[in-house]
Order: sequence, then C-alpha cells, then structure tokens
Amino acid sequence: MPEGRVVPEVDRAAASRRALERRRARAALKRDLTTRVVTPQEVLRRATEDPASDAATMRITDFLMALPAIGAGKRDRILEELHISPVKRLGGLGVRQLADLSAWLDRRFPVKPPRAGRSRLLVLAGPTAVGKGTVAAHIRETHPEIHLSVSATTRKPRPGEVDGVHYYFVDDAEFDRLIAEGELLEYAVVHNTHRYGTPRRPVDEALAAGKTVLLEIDLQGARQVRAAEPSATLIFLLPPSWDELVHRLVGRATEDAEERARRLRTARVELAAQNEFDYRIVNADVATAAREVVELSSGFAR
Repeated sequence: MPEGRVVPEVDRAAASRRALERRRARAALKRDLTTRVVTPQEVLRRATEDPASDAATMRITDFLMALPAIGAGKRDRILEELHISPVKRLGGLGVRQLADLSAWLDRRFPVKPPRAGRSRLLVLAGPTAVGKGTVAAHIRETHPEIHLSVSATTRKPRPGEVDGVHYYFVDDAEFDRLIAEGELLEYAVVHNTHRYGTPRRPVDEALAAGKTVLLEIDLQGARQVRAAEPSATLIFLLPPSWDELVHRLVGRATEDAEERARRLRTARVELAAQNEFDYRIVNADVATAAREVVELSSGFAR
C-alpha cells in the first residue's frame, strides 16, 4: 500500500464482515465435528484440497478440541507426539505432519468401509429431522418397484399424514397385541414418548416376491433388524450440518421447545452411532439422497 494511503471505511467494513463470516463458518464446522455430522478425516481432506476453505484456516488446536473426548491436556500431548506446533492451521501442515495426523485419526476414529455384499432389505435411519420420511416418500413416488414398509406407531398423526400410507396409527393396546403375537420385525420407544414398530408380514411377503424392501426406522430399530437379519443393508442419513438439522427441526414446528431440546440430545447420540451402518448418505437435496439410496438396491446379494 502506498505510504500515507488511508483505507476507505467501506473497505474496512467489508473486510470486517468477511472475517466475521469466516469465524462463524469455522465455528459451525467445529460444531459439525463435535456432533459427528462430519468426520475429522473429511475435514482434513477439505483442508488439504482447498487452501482457502474454512477447514484449511482452522487452527490445529481448535480442530483437536472439537473431537470427542479430547481435552486441553490430551490435545497438547497429541501435538507433541505428532510434532505439530499449536499455532499451525490445518492448511499449513507439512506433508509428514499431514500423514502422521491422518494415521492418528484413522486409529482413534476409524471409519467403517462399505460392506462387500448388499441385500434386498434396506434400512434407512438417522437423527431426528434429518428428512428420513421425506426421502422415503420421494422413493415411494419415483420408484414404485421398491416396497416401502409402513410402520405402526402410537403417536398421533401429523398434519397431512394418512393412516396406512405414512404410518399405521394404533393405540397402546393394539401395539401390545402386535408385540405379544410376534407380528413386529422390530419396535422401540422413540424420544421416550411413543412406540414405533415394523409389521413383519408385509416385509416377508415382499421379500418372498423378489422385491426390494425399504424400512425407514430409528437407530434402535435398525439395530434390531441387524440382529434379526444380519445381511440387511443399513444406511445412515446425515444432515449437511448440525445447524441445518436444528433449522429443520425448528422449521417444521411440530414440537414445543422442551421436545425439540430432547430430540436434539437424542440426535447427538444417534449421530455418534453412524459407524455401525454400512453406508452414509448426506441429505443436502432430497432427490439426490433418494437416488443414492435407490442405487444401493442394485447389485444386491441373492
């Protein structure tokens, strides 16, 4: 800058806004790491591929502190072990440091590789408000050859939901009967309030007819299906970010503040279990996510 030149006020304001936006973006990325919406390996990949990205400008200390069960003492020991200065940013790490950090992440937070075989029984699960029902409805409309299982539930219908199409709405006595007579493939209490379950007979009949079956259920149900049918293909639906998940939950306005807080606590637990699944799909766009689910129904194990 030439000597004596004064930076216009508008330029300083614009630079300040850009700096604030970048800080907010990094804070959002740290929330995604903490809630496990994104893996640390993915953040490191973004940092190495784009030196101007939010990931690349994140300090290594902030990155490590955003990871589960990493406190200040453990952070400092990790940096010493990897010979990385605490003032470094992810985008400024050397080749050796990147390799060592990547190897450490793979040991500490292993990512499950996709399973070799596939099944005609697909299980779609994910945290609250991620859009499981919307993705499943899109598949129902665009791929009628896929049998979408209809769950039974003891909760009341939401606006627009049709009995027998979106859910079978039953009372507690009927749900108890379904359990007692072994008519449910899986069932669970969700958010400590209502019960959900998958009627067994329609699933068995569709599979016997050679159809692909999609179950849209919660984490507890997915675990039960895996125990009962180990060959089932489990798919975990992820939000684009934690902030977007909160936005979707608030935006649908079907729960009060206390219920939203409870569901978000549950969502953190569910996100932490994503590595139990065979595949992970990000629901940034419903049509794209639905297409990726459908693609997993091809090449199934017979």
